[in-house]
Amino acid sequence: MINAYEIYCLADPFFYDSLERKRAEHPDFAIAGTPVPEGWDHVATDTWLHYAPPGVRLPQQGWKIHVSSRAEQTDQVLAAVWDYCVAHSLAFKFLRGRRVMVSRNSKYAGRGSSGKLVTVYPVDDAQLELVLKELSGILQGVAGPYILSDLRYGDGPLYVRYGGFAERHCVSESGERVLAIENDRGELVPDVRGPAFSLPAWVRLPEFLEPHLAARGAVTIDGLPYAVDGVLHFSNGGGVYLGHDVRTGEKVVLKEARPHAGLDAAGRDAVTRLRHEAAAMERLAGLDAVPALLDHVTVGEHHFLVMEHVDGTALSRLVAQKHPLTRADHTDEMLADYTRWAAGMLEGVRRAVASLHERGVVFGDLHPFNVLVDGDRVVLIDFEVASPVEERRRPTLADPGFVPPPDRLGVEADEYALACLHLGMFAPMATMMLPLHRPKVVQLGRLIEETFPVPPGLIGGAVRTILGHEPPRPVEQPPASALAASWPAIRESVTVAILASATPERDDRLFPGDIVQFQPGGGVSLANGAAGVLHALRAAGAGRFPEHEDWLVAHAADPEAGIGFYNGSLGVAWALDGLGRRDDALDVLERSRPRDRAGWERLDLSLYQGIAGVALTLLHFHDVTGDATLLEQALLMAESAAGRLGGPGDVPEISGGVHPHAGLMYGSAGVALMFLHVYERTGDDRLLDVAATALRQDLRRCVRRDDGQLQVQQGWRTNPYLDEGSAGIGLVLARFLAHRNDEAFREFLDAIRPVGTLPYFIQPGLFAGRAGMIACLGADPVHDRTEAAAQVARLAWHELPYRDGLAFPGAQLLRLSMDLATGSAGVLLALGTVLHDQPVHLPFFEPPGWLRAQGPLREPAGCTIPTSSGRRCS
Repeated sequence: MINAYEIYCLADPFFYDSLERKRAEHPDFAIAGTPVPEGWDHVATDTWLHYAPPGVRLPQQGWKIHVSSRAEQTDQVLAAVWDYCVAHSLAFKFLRGRRVMVSRNSKYAGRGSSGKLVTVYPVDDAQLELVLKELSGILQGVAGPYILSDLRYGDGPLYVRYGGFAERHCVSESGERVLAIENDRGELVPDVRGPAFSLPAWVRLPEFLEPHLAARGAVTIDGLPYAVDGVLHFSNGGGVYLGHDVRTGEKVVLKEARPHAGLDAAGRDAVTRLRHEAAAMERLAGLDAVPALLDHVTVGEHHFLVMEHVDGTALSRLVAQKHPLTRADHTDEMLADYTRWAAGMLEGVRRAVASLHERGVVFGDLHPFNVLVDGDRVVLIDFEVASPVEERRRPTLADPGFVPPPDRLGVEADEYALACLHLGMFAPMATMMLPLHRPKVVQLGRLIEETFPVPPGLIGGAVRTILGHEPPRPVEQPPASALAASWPAIRESVTVAILASATPERDDRLFPGDIVQFQPGGGVSLANGAAGVLHALRAAGAGRFPEHEDWLVAHAADPEAGIGFYNGSLGVAWALDGLGRRDDALDVLERSRPRDRAGWERLDLSLYQGIAGVALTLLHFHDVTGDATLLEQALLMAESAAGRLGGPGDVPEISGGVHPHAGLMYGSAGVALMFLHVYERTGDDRLLDVAATALRQDLRRCVRRDDGQLQVQQGWRTNPYLDEGSAGIGLVLARFLAHRNDEAFREFLDAIRPVGTLPYFIQPGLFAGRAGMIACLGADPVHDRTEAAAQVARLAWHELPYRDGLAFPGAQLLRLSMDLATGSAGVLLALGTVLHDQPVHLPFFEPPGWLRAQGPLREPAGCTIPTSSGRRCS
């Protein structure tokens, strides 16, 4: 996930932002300064520069050509492709600049799209063949990274893939809105862009490409004395595989490096780093903390190191498995046991790193994923950036939470990372915030010492190392948490930070938030844009800000934005209505709401962006205006949703990935919330049957942990959060139980409630962090208010100063966020649910009839919602 955020960290040290505003510091390639040919269309995005000739009509999909290049040949390649495409009236695009190119080709960039420098759009297969043939000659001798999603043409830098030219979307099987192409039946289906070449079933490979497909499968490792048995890890630089020596049967690990791919900050590719790693491991041969290097082989253009297989577990996984604060039943004894284990692990890692230093080698990439634990043996892996002690280098690859400041070189860089590991063993991900405000480490150290019975000096020494005091002196007493103040003072402090971040002079966004802001409509949306921030400020009692409301109204009509509640224009309309701007809200509603069944059938069912959110918005506006057509349309949408819902067993037991998501925002719980609202307006009990079916779908995807908690099963983890986890499901269960008693549902809710009291959460946000738990506690009258107070106090783990105010980091903790879903506005809204003297609710969780302005509602017309028993309301 961090990879997607990396490019948005380049423009600003505090907030995720677009590189567009930092072009002077991150300039485009020189060719971008060439005048646009007369009559050509030109569009610039954060990542690409697009050019289209006049009079050429492209199909909506077809075969596209991608060109790759090494960094040192980029200007040559771009000049050649520019000249060719302009001369032959070919539409094309290319990456904007070197910083973007390095980011998209870095070690942890997305493997499916990496390597692409230029895209060329032929109009048909005949032009495809001609362009490939001619460009192949022009670019002879050019080398570049292999584009994994494509079919390579010859042995040069040209690749082809069948996919969309026009930007069209559909809903995938997992319920997500994705880029689409049209199949042979005229249906929009996902345009799959994975890390392997694949052809849609209805598309025939042009005959001239068949030899190239055959050549693609001709390179294998069959001639090597090693066999691959499984995959341990993939990166853009290559895979790490579990295998065995076919001569002896001994287990081995094979680490692959792809040429020109997986670039680091110094511009080195994976092959260069692999050779470097082999040299470092040879120097460290014989150390117990280093796997034995067995071989170095080459297959085609790919290099492999063959290493000893260490039958251990990554320290990161052990921390996740053992950490007591993720358990609802943790005890002081558990905290003590974990602390003893963690201290032992830290001592083992310290000795391992020291053994490298004694051999004159700096590790340079210490973090929990690069430490294997095999019984009492601690082993360090991944020596790509190791360096001689005497060279005092700064690492060029490192986990964001362990990156040393510029003044920590050589051994000091390892010491810094080891100090971060001391904090990370007790507060995983906490060190991610240090680049935003390094003095935060003092407060983190104090919180760890207050929470765990750590030995004297264990954390204090790490804090001093991170701060870099010279000479060492006692750590200053951290100031009291801003969250210890009164509610008005906390609210004022968060408001100060939010308002200080505002950029009304910009058109793309008003308040900085998640990277989703830079998608169409994201800067105004309820989840990540201005609508959500202004709603939270108003709801929590911080006031209204007319000049910012005017900005929202002026920018609300984004023709490319969706109509969804949290991600689109209907959520903006809902927020404007709450701000008292009814006319503006109705104007946005009128321009945005779907007019007929075709307008909503293309949506998914979700609360976040689909039918449930749209229908709930229409119900809200019916309640406050009395417009019966809005109720009728909402009921028709509910009917459509019920017909598409299926039964409890029609969803898999795993949520997310290739499967549909569970939970409030994207799963069936949000759909159940819609049915409950329809029931509350019609009084028809049969709607509760449909809501129950939807809830059972999400409960099917939940698992009871050994401590009794019920969380959503995602395969690789269980999820407690508001958006995709069990906490959001619990909110809807509680609303259902207010209307109908169901002992099974009540037992499920009792098993969900403990997730809101867990002491540790990685992120502070509303949708996927501690603030969401606070909001759930605020909505649940069963809980003792002391539980909510404890969670409020624990927000101190993430509080950060900004412009004399109080702010919180967003998703991935790499930058601050002010938005509702991930940042400070969401925290403020959650705090309001438990601290404000007036009721504060999450959207659509107000008590039934809360906003009703027209008295008894009209009977619905034409409602034919099927229930689980086959009956219908009418």
